[in-house]
Amino acid sequence: MATRKPAAKAKPAVKKSAVKAKPAAKKPAARSSVKKGTKYACSVCGMVVSVDTVCGCTGVCDLICCGKEMKVKKQA
Repeated sequence: MATRKPAAKAKPAVKKSAVKAKPAAKKPAARSSVKKGTKYACSVCGMVVSVDTVCGCTGVCDLICCGKEMKVKKQA
């Protein structure tokens, strides 16, 4: 004859809190010195870079080419 295992006790249901979580506060837009459309040129090789998307860093982002920082290209 087979022996039966004792029935497992049911766990009590977890009650959800009546207080809803607040949505995350939106961070203010970061101020960056780099603007969309700005062009940078390398003084060594002459490569030109155009900014399409601003990264949003709060610090300064340096564009490096040929081991030197790229300079803002003057508009003619």
